[in-house]
Amino acid sequence: MTNSLEDYLETMYLLVQTNGHARVRDVALALHVKMPSVIKAVLELKRQGFVVQEPYGAVELTAAGVAAASQILGRHTLLKEFLLLLKVAEETAEKDACTMEHFLSAETLARITDFVRVHRRKKT
Repeated sequence: MTNSLEDYLETMYLLVQTNGHARVRDVALALHVKMPSVIKAVLELKRQGFVVQEPYGAVELTAAGVAAASQILGRHTLLKEFLLLLKVAEETAEKDACTMEHFLSAETLARITDFVRVHRRKKT
C-alpha cells in the first residue's frame, strides 16, 4: 500500500471513530484534497479489499481495513508520543509523525516503542 493510501485509510478510520461514518467529502476536507482524489483512493482501497462502498454512500472499512488502519494509527501515535518526549512542538510532532510512520523499519519502531515505554514510566 502506498503512503498516500495509508493516509486515506487512517483518515477514514478516524472519521468512522469520530462521526460513525466516512464520506468522500469528509475525507477530502480532512486531508485537504479534492473529491476526485478521494474517489480514486477509495477505488484502489476497494480493489485491495480494505473498504467497501455503495454508490454515493459512506465508505466502510472491512475487517482487513480496520486492522491495517489500526496498525497505521498505532505507528502514528507512537511516533508522535516519541517526538513529544523529545520536546518537539506539538504541531511539528504531528506533522513529522505523519511523515515518519511510512518509512521506519520494524526494528526501529520496536526500539522507539521500548524508549517510549521507559520514558513514559519516568514521567509518572
